[in-house]
Amino acid sequence: MAATARTVRSNNSSPSRRPEPADKPASRPELRVVNGGRQDGASLAEGFGRIMEWIRNRSAPTVHIVIAVVFLASSLVAALMLRTQMVSNAFEISSLESSIGKLTQDVQDDQAKLDKLQASLPQKASDMGMVPQSSSVSIDLDGYTEPAEGGQQ
Repeated sequence: MAATARTVRSNNSSPSRRPEPADKPASRPELRVVNGGRQDGASLAEGFGRIMEWIRNRSAPTVHIVIAVVFLASSLVAALMLRTQMVSNAFEISSLESSIGKLTQDVQDDQAKLDKLQASLPQKASDMGMVPQSSSVSIDLDGYTEPAEGGQQ
């Protein structure tokens, strides 16, 4: 079998990019002074302005990724807190419903005792020698006027 020859090409081997001759002096990078310390007059607004300037100058999507991660993390925490509150409310509701059931049962028991006592009341009264009233008497005070102090008795 005949092997085909391979050629290797590199960006560094292009004829347009030749190394500079040693006799020509290399240009030095420009230096500038950077103040890394915090100034006395630095305020929150200046710091926020620097952050916004940094965000505007960024070309990489890292800022968008950081914002998305913070949003997702806060959403997760909010969902967890909401779920915890819902479970707590459900537990409280179930305990209140059981307590309402017990109280309803107690009321029904007391109502049954009261009905039983009312049913036995005529028997107890007759055992004590009381006689049931045969007719009822009513007094009509519709036309009643109170007598004067110095009036008749």
